[in-house]
Amino acid sequence: MKSRLLFLVLIVSVAGCGTRSDPYDTSKMDLKPAPARVSAERSKGAFASGASLSMGAELNPPDPSPVKDVRLDTTHKIIEIAPGVKYSAWTFGDQVPGPTIRARVGDKIRFSMTNRSDEPMPGVQVTAAPMMHSMDFHAAMVSPQDKYRSIAPGQTITFEFTLNYPGIFMYHCGTPMILEHIASGMYGAVIVEPRGGYPTKVDREYVIVQSEFYAKPDPDKRKVGGAPLYVLDGDRLRASQPTHTVFNGVHNGMVKKPLPAKPGERVRLHVLNVGPSKTSSFHVVGTIFDRVWFEGNPDNQFRGMQTVLLGSSNSASVEFVIPESGSYIMVDHHFANASQGAIGLISTSAKSEEKDLEHHNIPASSTPTDPDTVQGKLSFESKCLACHSVGQGKKLGPDVAGVTKRRSDEWLTKWLKSPEKMLETDAYAKAMLKEYNNIPMPNQSLSDAEIRQYLQYFHWIDSQPASPATAQGAH
Repeated sequence: MKSRLLFLVLIVSVAGCGTRSDPYDTSKMDLKPAPARVSAERSKGAFASGASLSMGAELNPPDPSPVKDVRLDTTHKIIEIAPGVKYSAWTFGDQVPGPTIRARVGDKIRFSMTNRSDEPMPGVQVTAAPMMHSMDFHAAMVSPQDKYRSIAPGQTITFEFTLNYPGIFMYHCGTPMILEHIASGMYGAVIVEPRGGYPTKVDREYVIVQSEFYAKPDPDKRKVGGAPLYVLDGDRLRASQPTHTVFNGVHNGMVKKPLPAKPGERVRLHVLNVGPSKTSSFHVVGTIFDRVWFEGNPDNQFRGMQTVLLGSSNSASVEFVIPESGSYIMVDHHFANASQGAIGLISTSAKSEEKDLEHHNIPASSTPTDPDTVQGKLSFESKCLACHSVGQGKKLGPDVAGVTKRRSDEWLTKWLKSPEKMLETDAYAKAMLKEYNNIPMPNQSLSDAEIRQYLQYFHWIDSQPASPATAQGAH
């Protein structure tokens, strides 16, 4: 009897498999969208529009309409990618990253884009020449020659496509050279939910877009609001040597304004690495990813993961529970990338404090503008903040605030160049070693140019109003 029941169950199961609808059956997909249209009509007013758009990290609920109108115009504008680093960017929707598009499988996107790169920003001179731009949606199944054609300044392209697959997809400019267009800021995310929504429920939902900038001071020495202008460094770009690696377009993004959550809440992050050239190892300190959907597709599920590895244009949706009150650090565990700014916070409090980022890349609050001073600041934050503070008192080593008033530039140069030699001969260095528990200063192998940048940054710190803790930073 048992064997007969088992046989019947098996037959029913097999029959069920035979009749189950395949969500990836291409014969049922919309693969014949209408041709794109290019016109001389110019969009005016807002640079982005559409109910399905989210303009920041926090995602809006999905728009229920089956057809979603999306407009993302291209602009050239100045953005601040790090304190004092005003960068000549190219954008979708007048922001970097571009707005997040959110929809579901089966929805139709009715897209339009005007190339407005010839429109100067109010109060800012044009820092990049108007040029051809295009749109490339990784979420679409269309003819690139038709839909992704480049349009000239003043032209508008419109086209439609149906979303056939769930996932987190990149969009970017596809006009040659694509590398330069992405590195200049022309990218964003499309989040496509399964037809019936996700299989799990969450309390918070955010999008994190990781990207790289390759910046150098403008060779023409142009300024923006009195600050030096930074432009794309083509040599570093082709050598895959970014100056900044960031979350959501900003060095140490979401640190000063952390993403809110409460203890016990389940959080879902949609993480997209747009590159254009580096790999990300995304991690949230203090949590374990309960679910990881590679490429944002629930069919591609992993459980109990510590990090998720994402190449350029790869993505993942990760879910985890906030176990208790505190600040949870989002970081690229390729720490060379983290040291360049790929770091943020999820916090149960309204604001973060320096202690929340212990052993990570703590951003200094002040903002220099001189290029060498800015570079000295960024280098110091990446190499030195584990042991030294800026105006917050002693750590493993002395507070650097006031150091130029305590020691000469000559002494500091020798110390930064070769601390081990100074510890052999200099009485002051020996006394400092004893005071700080015999923990020696490591040799960072700094070049003469880097030492000069450090000194400029230290002098700039000491030119600012002193904080209450500065007095604690003896030596």
